[in-house]
Parts: sequence; C-alpha cells; structure tokens
Amino acid sequence: MLQEMAPFSYNHTNTQGMWYVLIGIPGLEDSHPWISIPICSMYVLAVIGNSFLIFLIVTERSLHEPMYFFLSMLASADVLLSTATAPKMLAIFWFQSMDISFGSCVSQMFFIHFIFVAESAILLAMAFDRYVAICHPLRYTTILTSSATGKIGIAAVVRSFIICLPFIFLVYRLGYCGRNIIPHSYCEHMGIARLACDSIKVNIIYGLTVALLSTGLDIVFIIMSYTMILCTVFQIPSWAARFKALNTCASHICVILMFYAPAFFSFFAHRFGGKTIPHHIHILVANLYVVVPPMLNPIIYGVKTKQIQDRVMLLFSFISTCC
Repeated sequence: MLQEMAPFSYNHTNTQGMWYVLIGIPGLEDSHPWISIPICSMYVLAVIGNSFLIFLIVTERSLHEPMYFFLSMLASADVLLSTATAPKMLAIFWFQSMDISFGSCVSQMFFIHFIFVAESAILLAMAFDRYVAICHPLRYTTILTSSATGKIGIAAVVRSFIICLPFIFLVYRLGYCGRNIIPHSYCEHMGIARLACDSIKVNIIYGLTVALLSTGLDIVFIIMSYTMILCTVFQIPSWAARFKALNTCASHICVILMFYAPAFFSFFAHRFGGKTIPHHIHILVANLYVVVPPMLNPIIYGVKTKQIQDRVMLLFSFISTCC
C-alpha cells in the first residue's frame, strides 16, 4: 500500500487534495494487533473513569469546591485528548486505515496541541489551589470563589487557543511536493512540517517557543507553588498536620509527573534524539502518553481523595440496595 501511494505527486501549493499515510509505529507493524489490545483497554477505561468522575463532581453538591471543579476540567481534557487520538490509532492497528486528508490531519494536530496546552494550564491552576488552601487557608474562600474558578478555566481555554492557532497557519503556509508518509499514529505539528519542501525553521522556532514559554513557564510556577507549600508545611509543629497537608498534594504531584515527564521526553527526543533513541520508542511513548495518564488520573484521585472515595462508596451502596 505504501509503495503504491508514495510516488504520487501533489501540486506544490495545493493542499486541498492532499492525503497522508499514518503508518502507526514504524518497525512494529506486525505487532500492531497486539499493541492495540492494551491501548484500546486503556482508552475505554480512561473514558469511563473520567466521565464517571465528571458525573460525580457535577451531581454531588459536597464536591462543588474549586479543587474538584479544576479536577473536572482535567478529566474533560483527558477524555478529549484520548478521543482525539485513540480511535484513529486503533483504526490503523486493526483495519490498516492509514489514510487521512490534509485538513483532517491539521485538525487533529490543532486539537492535540490545544488540549495539551490547556491541560498544562489546568495543572497550574490546581497547584495554585493547593497553594492558597495550605498557605492562606483563611482567605481560600474569598480568593477562589466560583466566579474566579470559572474565569481561570476560561482563561486556560483562551490562552491555549491563542497559542495553538498559529500552528494551523504555519503548516498551511508551507509548500508540499509529494512526500506523504508520516511515521506516527497521529498527526502533530513537526510531523506534518517535516513533509514540506520549504524551510521549516519558523515552525521549529515557534514549537520550541511554545514548549518553553507556555508549558515551561507553567512548570516553573508549579515548582514555585510547591516550594512555598513545603516551606509552609514544615513550619507546622504537628507531624500529623504536616502529613495531612502533604497528603492533599500527593495525588496532584503524581498527575503532574505523569503529564510532563513523557510529554517532554517525546518532545525533545523527537527533535534532538537523533539516532540515540530508536524511532519506534519515540512513537510508542507518544501513543501511550495519550491513554495512560487519562486512564490513571481518575484512579489516583479516587485512591488519594477521601471525599471522592466516600461518594463512590455511597453511590455503589445505593446501587446495590436498589438492585
């Protein structure tokens, strides 16, 4: 199939009729059916777990607090991120449905980057929530009102849209002249740009700028928040009170590590890894990244957050009573 499509030549400037071929995980094509089993399972669990978490937060009035509103935003982003990538990924693995139009590829690229940047902002908002709750507990309800929480959520979405919109224009401005094979399971900015005949220097610079000045700054502010949290916690005389304060942050720290570590590994390995890291490892990590954190986030918060545990147990006991 790839041999048949590769020689096809497109007009240098016309992108309307362009089609790409997503080959999945290069070098592991024979293992695609086996790889699809855990990915499909994790995708289903991610959608069910996050949807249930959103339902729980929306319906339970006791969970109508800023911390849980931010958590529902995170769960929504996780569902959208996995849904923007996993169905096409599974179609490639199961049915060899590798073709994707240029417009669809660019749309997928935009939504993946948009959701990633928005989710990074939500994690920063959650770190700010923990900072206010632990460092300024008496002012918590006056600082993080329902209105302020909603505005933070809107700001995260607007910021992400403004940052990611230029990616569309950056790939549309390029000239393409026939190369149409993307060695990946989904479309992302540099994967599309590298198929162009023109210079992609601007694309590379903007991609690095976004990574360092938006997501990178989010990480810096998150570290600053937790540094101040730790300073406050270790001034508490009671060890029990210290443990309780740190325990409220544990789940958030786990989620942060799961979100940023594989994302930055994939980002920098894709650009600077060269021959040091096998290409199929890059792609495999990128594939797992869009399903593993979304699957684990509801589990982590369910295990570490007593209020969610209590509501889940109450709901299941009610269901069992009705049955």
